[in-house]
Amino acid sequence: MNVDLARYHRQMLLPGFGEAGQRRLQGSTVLLLGCGALGSVAADMLARAGVGHLVIVDRDFVELSNLQRQMLFDERDISDAIPKAEAAKRRIAEINSQIRVTAIVDDVNHSNIERYANGADAFVDGLDNIETRYLANDLAVKSGRPYVYGAAVGTTGMAFSVLPHTTSDAAWETFEGGSLATPCFRCVFEEAPPPGTIATCDTIGVISSVVGIVANFQVTETLKILTGNFDRVSRKLLNLDLWANEIMQLDIAGAYEKSDCPCCKHRSFEYLDGKAGSSTTILCGRNAVQLRHRQLSQGVNMDAVASRLREHSDVIANEFMLRAGIRDQEKNYEITLFPNGRAIVKGTDKPEVARSIYAKFVGN
Repeated sequence: MNVDLARYHRQMLLPGFGEAGQRRLQGSTVLLLGCGALGSVAADMLARAGVGHLVIVDRDFVELSNLQRQMLFDERDISDAIPKAEAAKRRIAEINSQIRVTAIVDDVNHSNIERYANGADAFVDGLDNIETRYLANDLAVKSGRPYVYGAAVGTTGMAFSVLPHTTSDAAWETFEGGSLATPCFRCVFEEAPPPGTIATCDTIGVISSVVGIVANFQVTETLKILTGNFDRVSRKLLNLDLWANEIMQLDIAGAYEKSDCPCCKHRSFEYLDGKAGSSTTILCGRNAVQLRHRQLSQGVNMDAVASRLREHSDVIANEFMLRAGIRDQEKNYEITLFPNGRAIVKGTDKPEVARSIYAKFVGN
């Protein structure tokens, strides 16, 4: 395809871009993991910047409550019942017809992420749960490709870039004779916190402005990576709370040396191998799915989960379990949660739907 570079003129004037940088973007592929709040903003901006191929993977459909912060979608997508990945592809075609978009409507997990990442130069995080972030990090380290983490909930957000320490001759490992590799996600967050300890957008809400800031930080980092400006990639973790007027850059450069990271130091990819994280079982005849964590060093903070869920539904809780009715995507579900993290989601026989309900309303 002939690409008219005139549309990128203002961008090409910037240091580190020029025509050569723009052509590098045009020849690049980015895997967008999720196309919700962060992912939709990132997809929009990367498309406008001229990244040649966007692979967008998301399991959900557009619903009314998304429109407050998910910038690619509109009311037509809701009335047409369009999956987010396909709705994003449709909208991006109207924004930049010079790029290619591959829309994949699926739940990202250890059995498919390597296939979906085939040919991708970088992974951008638009995920809604920490387990899949460990999975993406495993693949980034194993394959020697960058992973740009981001998260936003309430009025707070975080983001940082992973240029993984690899056994290959990655461009940042040999940059001007010195390595520019960074700590990986697991160096910084060694273990996943217990379910129920992390708030989610579905329990405490989210302000759209924090989504925009985090996603645009991710996009900028991705553009640095794709144009080969590895020395410009931030070595700090962006941490902000817009309501408290706090914006910090936390130095995490030493995390690699200080940690005994099982991922990037020992090259143990537990999430990618399917040995860590959660497993699911369809409960025959009950229209329900059981989720069980393979690794969970601490129990669930049941009081915290119950407190958040009471904002949305009636909750029955005791020392043995918690049960609540949940409404999501215009459908009703019932979740029963146990102190060890095990849960039964009633109202579906699809594991990916059950995982989504768990991630949204319990967390992690």
